[in-house]
Amino acid sequence: MAGDTVRLTQLVQGAGCAAKLAPALLDRALCGLDLPVDDNLIVGLKRADDAGVYRVSAELALVQTLDFFPPMVDDPFSFGKIAAANALSDIYAMGGVPKTAMNIVAFPAKRLDISVLRAVLEGGLHTMRAAGVVLVGGHSVDDPELKYGLSVTGYIHPGRILTKKSLRAGDKLLLTKPLGTGIACTAIKAGMAGAEVTARLIRAMATLNREAALTMTDYAVSACTDITGFGFLGHLAEMVVDSGLGVHIHSAAVPLHPEILEWAAMGLIPVGAYNNRSFMGKFVAFGHRVGQRMQDILFDPQTSGGLLIAVAAEEASALQKALVSRGVVDTAIVGEVVARPAEMIVVQ
Repeated sequence: MAGDTVRLTQLVQGAGCAAKLAPALLDRALCGLDLPVDDNLIVGLKRADDAGVYRVSAELALVQTLDFFPPMVDDPFSFGKIAAANALSDIYAMGGVPKTAMNIVAFPAKRLDISVLRAVLEGGLHTMRAAGVVLVGGHSVDDPELKYGLSVTGYIHPGRILTKKSLRAGDKLLLTKPLGTGIACTAIKAGMAGAEVTARLIRAMATLNREAALTMTDYAVSACTDITGFGFLGHLAEMVVDSGLGVHIHSAAVPLHPEILEWAAMGLIPVGAYNNRSFMGKFVAFGHRVGQRMQDILFDPQTSGGLLIAVAAEEASALQKALVSRGVVDTAIVGEVVARPAEMIVVQ
């Protein structure tokens, strides 16, 4: 099958673009596991976050993450760029600097020409070069479905780690990319997104969170996460649960890709959105003005989404302006951290 004629999204088994395991199933699989203990492990599975952090010395810690998935777009080079940006994002969300990466490849050698794999890898390298990351190796398997991603290692000072679980009452919440890429991937797979719209969505998903991460280091940021497969509300719930604090979200302020409301109204909702709602919906209360379309978008599983940054209220506007000036133009203040109701997200 020639690489220039195949539609990669039509080879994906099942719905949606990232095909993540449902959160409830993952929770059941991990529950009760006897995890190895090490005093130098600062962030691990017992304190789930975007990446693991291991202390090497008083001045240096390693940040490690891994992410891969099947194609969400048909162009293999673009797929490689997006997958790499998505994997690197976890390091940025922790406040770290990514330095090395290893390729993770599943490739259907009997179904696709090897030129497709080469283009995917070239796309990944394009993103790695932009991030200043060195490829040091990788692993590949012959698999019925194409998948690609990275295992990434970065570094950080042990005293400067940003986690999900360090919100402060009064903080403002900033989101740096529009929502809706899960719905968009569904539209792309269905052939409903034209070339111009698809190109714009690809640019958004392939954009690194590097500038956002670099910019926020100059401000009083308390917590951060990146918005990916569990959706905006799913990842926000991970920040809120066990924090003793709550969050108010202003749905009208949340940035969206222009076509998303229309596509949501047409029912182009990936199955991951329903999984996210099922698992994290109990921590969310919607106001009567928040319609079903917007609710679905807020649970929509994102591919290479933006950072969700909690920053001191008095610095929020300055941080937003700084981000916009550095090219993170869709940044918006979308809510605030509150004392009550505790461990709930109220969306108005």
